[in-house]
Amino acid sequence: MKHRKALAVLTALLLPFGAAVAAPTTAYSAASNQVAFAEWAPWTAYTAGTRVTYQGVEYECRQSHTSQPGWEPPNVGALWRTTGGGGPDTQAPSVPGNVRSTGVTSSSVSLAWNASTDNVGVSGYEIYRGGTLVTTVTGTTHTDSGLSASTTYSYTVRARDAAGNLSAHSTAVSATTSGGGGDTQAPTVPANLRSTGVTSNSVSLAWNASTDNVGVTGYEIYRGGTLVTTVTGTTHTDAGLASNTTFTYTVRARDAAGNRSGDSNEVSATTTGGPGGGGNKVLGYFVQWGVYARNYHVKNIDTSGSAAKLTHINYAFANTTGGRCTIGDSFADYEKSYTADQSVDGVADTWDQPLRGNFNQLRKLKKKYPNLKILFSIGGWTWSGGFTQAAANPTAFAESCYKMVEDPRWADVFDGIDIDWEYPNACGLTCDTSGFASFKNVMQAVRNRFGPNNLVTAAITADGTSGGKIDAADYGGAAQYVDWYNVMTYDFFGAWAAQGPTAPHSPLTSYTGIPIAGFYSDNAIQKLKSKNIDAKKLLLGIGFYGRGWTGVTQSAPGGTATGPAQGTYPDSPGIDDYKVLKTKCPATGTVAGTAYAHCGNNWWSYDTPATIGGKMTYSKNQGLGGAFFWELSGDTTNGELITALKNGLG
Repeated sequence: MKHRKALAVLTALLLPFGAAVAAPTTAYSAASNQVAFAEWAPWTAYTAGTRVTYQGVEYECRQSHTSQPGWEPPNVGALWRTTGGGGPDTQAPSVPGNVRSTGVTSSSVSLAWNASTDNVGVSGYEIYRGGTLVTTVTGTTHTDSGLSASTTYSYTVRARDAAGNLSAHSTAVSATTSGGGGDTQAPTVPANLRSTGVTSNSVSLAWNASTDNVGVTGYEIYRGGTLVTTVTGTTHTDAGLASNTTFTYTVRARDAAGNRSGDSNEVSATTTGGPGGGGNKVLGYFVQWGVYARNYHVKNIDTSGSAAKLTHINYAFANTTGGRCTIGDSFADYEKSYTADQSVDGVADTWDQPLRGNFNQLRKLKKKYPNLKILFSIGGWTWSGGFTQAAANPTAFAESCYKMVEDPRWADVFDGIDIDWEYPNACGLTCDTSGFASFKNVMQAVRNRFGPNNLVTAAITADGTSGGKIDAADYGGAAQYVDWYNVMTYDFFGAWAAQGPTAPHSPLTSYTGIPIAGFYSDNAIQKLKSKNIDAKKLLLGIGFYGRGWTGVTQSAPGGTATGPAQGTYPDSPGIDDYKVLKTKCPATGTVAGTAYAHCGNNWWSYDTPATIGGKMTYSKNQGLGGAFFWELSGDTTNGELITALKNGLG
């Protein structure tokens, strides 16, 4: 009693002028025939045992004190407890998530965690050090001070609600105080920061773990130079973002002594334009030489069911002789005669008709499928050499292309032009040194000549490595002149490296052991997006073929080989069609979003309907314009792969 009286006197002295000094009175409710306690109020002296109500819940004072703003009963469990008169709530809050150390000194540990949820509202968080309650806070951060240097402490957090219910303990987190300033060694820089996916309002990131002499405690995520969060793992999803917007990220590692690494590599990612994102273009290449050994004709596009699924066809190829567009194979293009059973419409060609060959069959296909668009593709691997001369006079080149595509004999067949330059200001079959601006200049001239009513597209490299082929030419500047880019996200690896290591030729993502870092599809897409190219102007490339090695004993990727595996065509070792491989060497595993197969001593990689489905999900999530493939004759007679591609895009 002596101590209580002294406390009461001290309390009175501490009160501001005019504050109440007596416990609030109670009221009697005739309607309920029960006592209704007064509402809690600040600047009021409460004695132990006094009861109040706060937001409909009854509380009893644990120890005498004078209330202040912020000391509401749910917030200060040491001063108040619920009496159970506020209702039968017994539901505990959710467990605080992602408890983490956000920094240490020689005498303190800073903590943070994700907020809990509760049906009546979370009133505070209890911080436990080594199982002992050290304090209760209302926010989601706390710095525990007065600690010993060079000592490891373990913490958990529990959430408390307005009814006094407590959550279970969070996952424990340990942190080691520094040695009084002795440790100054920063962690290694987080490597290979990359975007692993986007939606209309989020970007998912991943990176390689850092190392440190006293231990890495977390990673700081920076968006556009602003710290947005700190996490303990090596992944993070940045949510609540604006749609159809490009965001740039870096990551820094932090150790137990508070040292920070340098910035990671910078990565940019563009959110999609809405849920599901992306376009549904389905473009396939038809190769003119397919009418020979492959015995694949325009009619097969119809009978396989592919024509009904296609939105566009690229007819490959015209040549670039002397820096001009020229017909590549006149016999296959417009001279070859078709019998009635070979023709799309069942009508045979006559000797005196003005147009025969593939062009006439494509005309018939368009009549049957009036929404189908066809582009004349120029160049390709074999015929790109002439682009160097074309870049010296882009206007003359564009004029020659226009005259060829719009030739009166077949002008109605084509809806535009596709430029397949392999590769501007870089090396393919031959090397080009026409300069960084050459590709942009050529595409500008082509667009100016073909005008807004014709399609203008380009097939481009997928080499997104630092200083690689995407960096060699102004693809960002040229994007304004194209309707879309066909990004050739295949042929990353193959048996031109005769001894291996074996690797999938079309990986969607990176994987442990990839022979060349950055040689995968997502890296190319992100690199192109970082050059401010609209995602809807990018089509993801799919190979309807596989690449393979022989002399391989290891089933998983990364094995050694003795040379290219033999394919169907003797002049093309190390490559074969999906329609052959699916039965000759069925897939035995998947890696990085694509498939591989080990049969006998041969090892092949190719896409299957299942892996194509996954890639189409990626295309939609990235907000791409759709997908394209090389090439139609590689599919089965019933179009297994194009069906998976079409269904995947929706």
